Amino acid sequence: MEITGPADDRKMTVNALNSGARVWLADFEDASAPTWHNVVAGQLNLGDAYERRIDFTTPGPGGKTYALRPAEELATVVMRPRGWHLDECHLRVDGRAVPGALVDFGLYFFHNAKRLLSLGKGPYFYLPKTESHLEARLWNDVFLFAQDHVGVARGTIRATVLIETITAAYEMEEILYELRDHASGLNAGRWDYLFSLIKNFRDAGETFVLPDRNAVTMTAPFMRAYTELLVRTCHKRGAHAIGGMAAFIPSRRDPQVNETALAKVRADKDREAGDGFDGSWVAHPDLVPVARASFDAALGDRPHQKHRLREDVRVSADDLLALHTLEAKPTAAGLRNAVQVGLRYIEAWLRGIGAVAIFNLMEDAATAEISRSQIWQWVNAGVVLDTGEKVTAALVRRMAAEELANAAAEAGGGAWQEAHDLLLEVALSEEYVDFLTLPAYERLG
Repeated sequence: MEITGPADDRKMTVNALNSGARVWLADFEDASAPTWHNVVAGQLNLGDAYERRIDFTTPGPGGKTYALRPAEELATVVMRPRGWHLDECHLRVDGRAVPGALVDFGLYFFHNAKRLLSLGKGPYFYLPKTESHLEARLWNDVFLFAQDHVGVARGTIRATVLIETITAAYEMEEILYELRDHASGLNAGRWDYLFSLIKNFRDAGETFVLPDRNAVTMTAPFMRAYTELLVRTCHKRGAHAIGGMAAFIPSRRDPQVNETALAKVRADKDREAGDGFDGSWVAHPDLVPVARASFDAALGDRPHQKHRLREDVRVSADDLLALHTLEAKPTAAGLRNAVQVGLRYIEAWLRGIGAVAIFNLMEDAATAEISRSQIWQWVNAGVVLDTGEKVTAALVRRMAAEELANAAAEAGGGAWQEAHDLLLEVALSEEYVDFLTLPAYERLG
């Protein structure tokens, strides 16, 4: 069982390592806003954790102490660098900004590879946003160079690739092949996958218009096709298949919300374990026992389910694009939720916070991308909502103004106006912006 979260917060680093999960995805990507402080702090926190010098007590009377458990109880770290599309403006070679992916990977590998090996672990990575086997080949070249440069054996690095783009879903076997000496497995990155579907088919007509985000569950036929194909591909090639994120954040004030949400998480993890996945993700430590119970029941004493080859799975190219099988339609509530989530997430991101609890869900850059992309698609497709109202730029601007006033009143000071303006820019521009984090990065302090 795996838990995810940014490494730039010291408390979160200790809590993630102590969470009871077997793996912590230490995230420098979608759950981290890449301020220079966060980039450096994340690297320092991981190094301090490995040297067991990260324990601390919060200041003031009655300060709370955060301390690592014994080494054998800690989660194993798998680090996720930024995607290739993001540059790091603070480091330049020949006047050009270095790709953030290389900054994150390089700093971590250089400082920790031998240290991790001495601890009986290793340099493990998640590779995000991969769109083709050519990107996997590029990463493999990077791995070979890095291992030779530092002086560790080739094959020391192990990497799991997130299959979170529709294009990568068609190249799973090729991706594993390119990384064959370093591949650990594939992960079903469900939120970015939905973003990729919307992004790639945003102007392909009514057939490709997705309904409200929360109406697209993992039981949708095209999502089932994607995940079952991933399990079959992984087990055919002897690789691990890792399931998707459970993003629910438990409420301290509403037991009924918790009961309903935990039942959904349990059903989701039961489905994944039943389909043959070898593990899965959660966003909060309270979900670790729920998810582990599902997988412990399926795994028993086995570390994985790679004996289940899933040769019964038959997925065609058309199955992956069968969006027309959804019965749900866009709603006014869904549009407002997209505006709310987009606004609140972007505002936090501009303040350097990349993982944000919004309406009892952990939102990151991927879910914010879904929100603003759906707004763009619905406007450009002229979607008619359940209220009979047509989605127009004017309607979105009106909702955004209302939510700006509501959010600013609730939270007081912040980057609300800037977030509002950026949301409208990436949701309503004539030319679709590939990633909202590109213009957002230009505004980071």
